[in-house]
Amino acid sequence: MIFKTRLKTFSAQAVELLLTALDEDDRIGDASGLPATLAAPCTQATIEDNYALCLQLWEQGFSRRELRALVRKVLRGATLTEAEGMRYKSIRARFKHLRFAQRLYRRQHDSTWLLRLITVFLGHFQDAFRYGNNQTLRLYGTLLTVLLSRPLWALMRCTLRHTRLDNLPGFMRHCQQQMHELRTLSMKPQLTGSEFHDVRKIISQQVSYYDTLRSLYPADRQAYQTSRFLANINGLMGQRHDGMVADKLAGRRHYDTPDALDAAISQQLRLLTGHVSQGLVPV
Repeated sequence: MIFKTRLKTFSAQAVELLLTALDEDDRIGDASGLPATLAAPCTQATIEDNYALCLQLWEQGFSRRELRALVRKVLRGATLTEAEGMRYKSIRARFKHLRFAQRLYRRQHDSTWLLRLITVFLGHFQDAFRYGNNQTLRLYGTLLTVLLSRPLWALMRCTLRHTRLDNLPGFMRHCQQQMHELRTLSMKPQLTGSEFHDVRKIISQQVSYYDTLRSLYPADRQAYQTSRFLANINGLMGQRHDGMVADKLAGRRHYDTPDALDAAISQQLRLLTGHVSQGLVPV
C-alpha cells in the first residue's frame, strides 16, 4: 500500500481527540488496569486510517516557519515565553507521534531519515535549553535551522505522503516481536541506559497506537482504557529518563550505567506482558 497525495481526511473532532490523547500520553496516576476484553480487532483499514490521522495531525496546526522561528529565538539567547514553550512542546509531540506511526505502520518499520533526524534533534535541543547546556544547544539548534529549510521540508512532506505501509500480517508480526523483546528486557535484573530506552520506545509506540485508535473510535472503551494504562507506564519511564538525562548532562552518571527498574515500572510491565501472553490485547 503506497499513499498518494490524496489521503483520507478526518473530522476536526478526531484531530482534537488525538491532541487530547497526546497531552495525556505520559500522565502518571491512571493504573486501573488493562481491559478484560479486546479492543476492536486491527484490520488493514485500521493501519491505513491510523497513519492517515497521524499525518493529518502533523500537517495541521503549525508551520515550518513557526517552528524555525522558535528554534532561532532560543539560539539568539532569548527565553521562550510560557506560551511559546507550550507550542514547542506541542509541535514536538506531533513529530514524535508521526515517527511512532511510521515505525508501526511502514513496511520497513522505521521512520524516514529527515523525520527521524528532526524529531531526535528537537528532543536534544529541548533537553539542552531545559538544563542550560549551551554547547549542545548551539549544535542542535544550528542543525535544526538547516533541516527546517524550505527545500528539505518539501522533500520530507513528499516522502511522508508517499510511503509504503505494511500489510496486516506484517504489522501484527512486528508488534509480537516488540512484545517478545519487552518481556525479555523486563525480566532482566538491571538494564543499561540503551536497554531502558528500548523498553520506553516499545511502550511509546504502543501508547501511540491506542491513542490514535481511541481518537478514531471514541466509543471503544477498551482502546481508551488500554491507552491510559500504557500512558501511566510511559509517564513513569519518562520521569526516570529525565533524571538519567540530567545526570548525564551534569556529568554525575554515565547514561549507560546499568540499574534496576523502579518497582512501579516493573509491576506495570509484568501486568502488560502477562495480558499479552493471555491474548487479552491485540498486540
